Amino acid sequence: MNDQELDVRPLRKPDKHPTIFATYGALAVGDSFVLVNNHDPRHLRDEFDAEHPGGYGWDYLDKGPRTWRIRITKLASTPPPRVPDGAGAHLPLV
Repeated sequence: MNDQELDVRPLRKPDKHPTIFATYGALAVGDSFVLVNNHDPRHLRDEFDAEHPGGYGWDYLDKGPRTWRIRITKLASTPPPRVPDGAGAHLPLV
């Protein structure tokens, strides 16, 4: 398997997660990329659990101590965004 690598080490901290999720979002189901980071991205995995429960694969390829490499695979298409209850309450009934 020859996955694209996404090395987020040179990115500013506020840019890392949005870049990772944009890369994931562009994947077709069954495709993956390899995330390269300088630490175990446990908080990122928590975000994936919240946003894509059961819809992604997470396989450690290297576990540090200086370089972490994780293959992230899209297992299911991304569900549509959730609409909060009452979001359309201001619309007139027709």
